[in-house]
Amino acid sequence: MSEVSRRTAMGSLAAGAAGLAIANTAAASEAQTMTSPTLSPAFAGQHQPKPLPFDPAKLDGLSERLIRSHWENNYQGSIRALNMIEGRLAAAMADKDFPPVAYGGLKREELHRTGSVVLHELYFDALGGNGQAAGSIRQALTASHGSFEAWEAEFRRTAMALAGGSGWCILAWNHHTASLHNYWCWDHTNGPATGTPLLVLDMYEHAFHMDYGAAAAKYVDAFMRNLDWEVVEGRFRSATSAKG
Repeated sequence: MSEVSRRTAMGSLAAGAAGLAIANTAAASEAQTMTSPTLSPAFAGQHQPKPLPFDPAKLDGLSERLIRSHWENNYQGSIRALNMIEGRLAAAMADKDFPPVAYGGLKREELHRTGSVVLHELYFDALGGNGQAAGSIRQALTASHGSFEAWEAEFRRTAMALAGGSGWCILAWNHHTASLHNYWCWDHTNGPATGTPLLVLDMYEHAFHMDYGAAAAKYVDAFMRNLDWEVVEGRFRSATSAKG
């Protein structure tokens, strides 16, 4: 079986399990509401969307229509799904006979949706700048990759390896290796162990197809032109000053 087939099969199993879980927890959900009106924070399902930190009409090469569709449909869609899944998990916890395989499906979807929410927020929060890198992050990337240009070339190459329409390219500070690294992430559940994301590039088709069709490289160009490197600098300083 090919890698793509295995991924498809795993996704189908998880989706089926989650669907079974949702179908089987309606009664338990009602009982949970009646007996325990105050949910623990882990299952509260109260995530709210963050507003865009920039004017989407003023980006260079990324249309307002594209950004608003991405923010309203994909990002907020994941928030709604995460809130729903947390509610289903709360109901499942109240049911001592809830099957582990169905619970596993819910947990996988929780991980998937959590990753989507976090990565989308990191993505949007770093847009709205002039694309000019400076400060300690530029110096650190020069030290880690030989030159800033070499880092950027490798970041772009990693992103284009996902240009078929799925995944994230992530520049992260790896606390275990104490190093900067570009990571290839197939979906919202992937990420470097002990890594703090500093810069994330959404390579799903929904992030660029409306403006660029299959021309993913032009989208990457536009993304780089609109980066707010002060945000990335702040993330870098925070990550490298963290203890433990």
